Amino acid sequence: MTVGNLANTVETDPGYGQLVAALFRRKLWLLGIFLTVLSAVTIYTLLKKPIYQSSMQLLVEPNYQSKKDSGAGSENQFADSNVEIDYSTQLTQMRSSQLLQKAVVLLQAEYPKLEAAELQKALVLTQVEEDKVKTKIFQAVYTSDDPEKTQKVLMAVQQVYKDYNREQQKLRLTRGLAFVDEQLPLVEKQVDRAEDAMERFRKSQNLVDPEVQSRALIDALSNLQKEQQTNQAQIREVQGRYQTLQQELALSPQQALIAARLSQSSRYQSLLNEIQKSELAIAQQRLRFKAASPYVQQAIDQRQRQRDLLAAEVQRILGNNAAQVNVKGDGGLSVGQLSATDLTLANALVDAQVNLVALQGRAQSLNEAERSLQQQLRRFPSLLAEYGRLQPNVQIGRNTLQQLLKARQDIALEIARGGFDWQVVEEPKLGKQIGPNVKQNILLGAVAGLMLGSVAAFIRDTMDDAVHNADDLKQVAVPLLGMVPALQYEGGLAALVPFREVGVPAPPIMQVIHWQPFRESLDLIYKNIQLLPSAAGLRSLVVTSALAGEGKSTIALGLAISAARLHQRVLLVDADLRRPSLHQQLDLPNNYGLSTLLTRHTPLRHHGDFQPSHRYTDIPLSILTSGPTPTDPAQLLSAERMGDLVQALEQAYDLIIIDAPPVLGIVDALLTASFCSSMVLVGRIGHVTRAELTQATALLSKLNVIGVIANGSDLTANRYLSYERQGQLATL
Repeated sequence: MTVGNLANTVETDPGYGQLVAALFRRKLWLLGIFLTVLSAVTIYTLLKKPIYQSSMQLLVEPNYQSKKDSGAGSENQFADSNVEIDYSTQLTQMRSSQLLQKAVVLLQAEYPKLEAAELQKALVLTQVEEDKVKTKIFQAVYTSDDPEKTQKVLMAVQQVYKDYNREQQKLRLTRGLAFVDEQLPLVEKQVDRAEDAMERFRKSQNLVDPEVQSRALIDALSNLQKEQQTNQAQIREVQGRYQTLQQELALSPQQALIAARLSQSSRYQSLLNEIQKSELAIAQQRLRFKAASPYVQQAIDQRQRQRDLLAAEVQRILGNNAAQVNVKGDGGLSVGQLSATDLTLANALVDAQVNLVALQGRAQSLNEAERSLQQQLRRFPSLLAEYGRLQPNVQIGRNTLQQLLKARQDIALEIARGGFDWQVVEEPKLGKQIGPNVKQNILLGAVAGLMLGSVAAFIRDTMDDAVHNADDLKQVAVPLLGMVPALQYEGGLAALVPFREVGVPAPPIMQVIHWQPFRESLDLIYKNIQLLPSAAGLRSLVVTSALAGEGKSTIALGLAISAARLHQRVLLVDADLRRPSLHQQLDLPNNYGLSTLLTRHTPLRHHGDFQPSHRYTDIPLSILTSGPTPTDPAQLLSAERMGDLVQALEQAYDLIIIDAPPVLGIVDALLTASFCSSMVLVGRIGHVTRAELTQATALLSKLNVIGVIANGSDLTANRYLSYERQGQLATL
């Protein structure tokens, strides 16, 4: 760590500490403004009249609707369609001066000076909230210096609000009824026109409801198509059975029908049996007789008669189909002789033919019905479109008419009932005193006084350019070498330091030099100087300040003692030839000194020219006072004799510390420093300003100014004393 960094870390107060320090410096400003504001607030509070406040609450329904959740109700829809329903509008109307003027009129007898503007200003209307949800309850609060007045004003306001609610309801309902009466004839005409158009459409198209009828046709067509599919399946099934039966019988259906009828006729079968017997008898007679025998002829005639009877029976059974059976020949007799199985097959074949013909006929009928339905459905799209245009007009007109009729009934009923009144949730009472609150006002006054006082103190402090702490010294262009504490002790200076010669009173400056915090800080500063790279080979050091009275002489003596305590041969020179003070502070004679050496041009007598300081301390230290005051100190200090003298002293001593005059105003310090190797600037906190420090460092910019020392710091002594107390506590 360099010495510059070490110096910059000496002062580590936080920003709050600096603010507190500024307030402490300007404590008179802070206390003055604080007491002024506090006194003014206290007097105002004590002289102010008491303030009273009363309140009431009303359950308020908006006078533009009967129920908030009525939705699209008839009254809400037709009462007044141009008014926006909200509680903000309600509150605004209730705060209006025109409405409050009615309350002023009611109170005119008791409070003739009351005006609507005053009432509007003192009356506060708010919507009550419960769990951040706004309710339908409005609260009215009135503030005045008369408790009875607050109650009476709220009673009058309550009466005005109730009357206002009833008037608004009546006006709203009357307007709503007039609106409904105006709209009813128009809507009725619209409904009549729409219904007439619908009636003409139905008559012209012979329809009742196209949508229902079209759906019925579609359903019928769908069912018909299903029947067609079923019928086609049955036809295929019957055709298969028919072909199979026909192949088994080898007969046509007509032949099978004839054979079945004949086989089922008992007379026909009996005749066949008789013919067969006659055939057998002929065959027997021919075996016995010749063909021309009467017996044979008789049998043949009998067979012929039986065949004639059989033909008659066939004619009777078959009718017109009898010609298809030749019963006179031998081949025709086998037609009606079917077995039971063949007869069953014949009957099945006949049934299959009948069913097939029936199914085919049904298929033809279904096809014709399908064509008819398809033809009817082709005309329905245009009908439905026309119906869709007419039907909504009728429906909307009827609904509107119904709503208007219901709205008229509801409004008339509400007019007859007289509406509803706003309910009083909380009646107004005598006003309670709410002010002035003495404790609260005094507390606020104290807070305001502190704030204003702090602001004034800060403003005053910022206007002051004086150096108040070590941080201000850091703003100059040279490093801070250290801080010297301000005097903080008890018991006086004489109680601080023991002296070598008993009975010899110590000078005040020596008592300060031997004060432990002061001595420790000077030791630290001198060590910092030794560690500076710019102070390498230091043999002569000029100690000066921007202004007089900054403690440079005391610090120069302290640095000389610190160097001497480190076993160095040190010479302290008082180079302030205009206002010398070192001989006075140390109680030394001044008839011989620096001015004498510069004037006489006599060689040094080495240590015989200097006065020792061991009279007051056991530390070996040589002192060269200023000597008699010359007429032109600047001429002496700028002469070559001064440079030769400094060189000679540097050869005779390890370190020469020169107490030079202040920099600003005179040139002596610059002349003295021009012959020395280094220079230190002393700045007293609270005494010198930043501008003066900047000006001094600018004048010394071409010289080897190694740093600045802060004099009069409270922080340094506090740190040392805190360290000492901790050490004492540790030994207990």
